[in-house]
Amino acid sequence: MGSLIYGVAPAIRIEDRVLRHLQAVIVGKLRRGESFSFNWDQEPGVGEDEATDEAAAHGTVWIGPASQLYFRYDGPRDGHVLNREWLEVLMRASNSAGGLHVVPEPVQQSGAADAASASHH
Repeated sequence: MGSLIYGVAPAIRIEDRVLRHLQAVIVGKLRRGESFSFNWDQEPGVGEDEATDEAAAHGTVWIGPASQLYFRYDGPRDGHVLNREWLEVLMRASNSAGGLHVVPEPVQQSGAADAASASHH
């Protein structure tokens, strides 16, 4: 399980696979100079640390080009092929009034998985 650390705020615990997809969307938006909100609220892969009460945590942060973010992963560097369909769903959410939030990962078509794997290597 990785963490998204925003400025001096407490780390938001996020499963590595989810965080890799969020990072791709966040970095893409920041490269284009776009600002947006990131919301979490007992969503799959967010705040599921049983040792603390973070599973009940929720919140919103505003992310803009001047934001200082640090993505930290607990698992291995490789092993997470990005799901293009999920990236598109997350990007649409980030462009909405509700802001970026974790949504369930859509099932990837086999051709899409091969294309994502080939473009990732």
